[in-house]
Parts: sequence; structure tokens; C-alpha cells
Amino acid sequence: MLIVMVHVHVKLESVEAFKAATLENARNSVQEPGIARFDVVQQQDDPARFVLVEVYRTVEDTVKHKETAHYATWRDAVAGMMAEPRSAVKYDNVFPDEAGWD
Repeated sequence: MLIVMVHVHVKLESVEAFKAATLENARNSVQEPGIARFDVVQQQDDPARFVLVEVYRTVEDTVKHKETAHYATWRDAVAGMMAEPRSAVKYDNVFPDEAGWD
């Protein structure tokens, strides 16, 4: 398993549009066989900050995800909504093991 946490800071006036586009992307992403989990979380004290928690079965699945039409649609839709460039941090899964994700 590979966990990618994408940190996103959007313009305050774009919060609702970002949420809508991101939820559509998440709904499609969880249908991909290589994605075990795809969470969208919003910071409580700063609603313009989000973290996308993406759990992939393999490194190759991260590449496949970025080749999907729904990812391209999301990427293009939210590009102008960013207050700063998004950043991603990759993690290795420690617990639960792969059997615990399904």
C-alpha cells in the first residue's frame, strides 16, 4: 500500500466549487480497482485547506489514476482555484496491513 496525502489550499471564494469538483473526482476514484481508499478532509479552523488521503494498492496504481478522465477533469477544473500550489507527501502503510483495508 502507498498512501499519498495531498495538501490543498484554495482561494476562500472557491471552497464550495473545489469541494464539488473534488467530491466528484473522489466518487470516481474509489471505483478504480487500484484505489483502496480516497478521503477528502477539510480543516475545521481554516475551511480553505483540504487534505486528500489517497490509498493505492501499488505504485503503478498512482500512475493509472493520473491517466483517468475524471482526474484530468478535476485537475483542470481546480487549477485556478488554488491559493498556492498543492503539495503531496507519500507514506508507506504500517497498520493495518493490506488485508485490513478491504
